[in-house]
Amino acid sequence: MKISTKGRYALRMMIEFGLNPDSCTKISQVAERQGISDKYLEQIVTLLHKAGYVRSIRGAQGGYMLTKRPEEYTVGMILRQTEGSLSPVSCLDDNADPCKRAGTCVTLTVWKQLKDAIDQVVDRVTLADLIEEQKKCPDANLM
Repeated sequence: MKISTKGRYALRMMIEFGLNPDSCTKISQVAERQGISDKYLEQIVTLLHKAGYVRSIRGAQGGYMLTKRPEEYTVGMILRQTEGSLSPVSCLDDNADPCKRAGTCVTLTVWKQLKDAIDQVVDRVTLADLIEEQKKCPDANLM
């Protein structure tokens, strides 16, 4: 399983928004600091906006802001919104049709353990944790 640029860039953008909690951040600012295309970030921010994770403010001083405190977002929430399922195999997806081999599949327990381990990590780390790490290493803009 690989996390795509969409998921990685969504995390970077949310960190940028969280670093400036009391003011709007423009997509162009994030794009410049992170070295990412404005157009691609616009697509990603649309997903985050539809999920209610960010809000937009119009006008010259406008941009985007988090709708909640950074502590209320987990890496898992953000990745699932942009990536979809984080399951290593499709048979573990929530809406998957039951596999006819599930009763005899000896590898299924491995895939379940892997999914559980991934979920434990991404659901334990918050956006606030990442923001604190970013503050310790301000030159680490490009991930």
